[in-house]
Amino acid sequence: MSEETRDHRLKRLHMRSMRRGIKEMDLILSTYAGRHLSAMSDAELDVYDAMLNENDQDLYRWVTGQERAPDHLVPLIDDVARTFQP
Repeated sequence: MSEETRDHRLKRLHMRSMRRGIKEMDLILSTYAGRHLSAMSDAELDVYDAMLNENDQDLYRWVTGQERAPDHLVPLIDDVARTFQP
């Protein structure tokens, strides 16, 4: 099986960001992905990909500051949250 190209990976991650379980996360993550994915390193994309496997209700609570995210996701969740602060 061939390795996924960076371009294909970015498209896949952006699509997964748009098609979430709850509309709020669709909006938050698709906006974040559109602004940031292309500038991320492969390691950062790995973390983003892992974050997309998390439950939407948990992600929403983490992004909105209702609960603390797991340590390995804190920097990314904080960055996503900062994207939507006034």
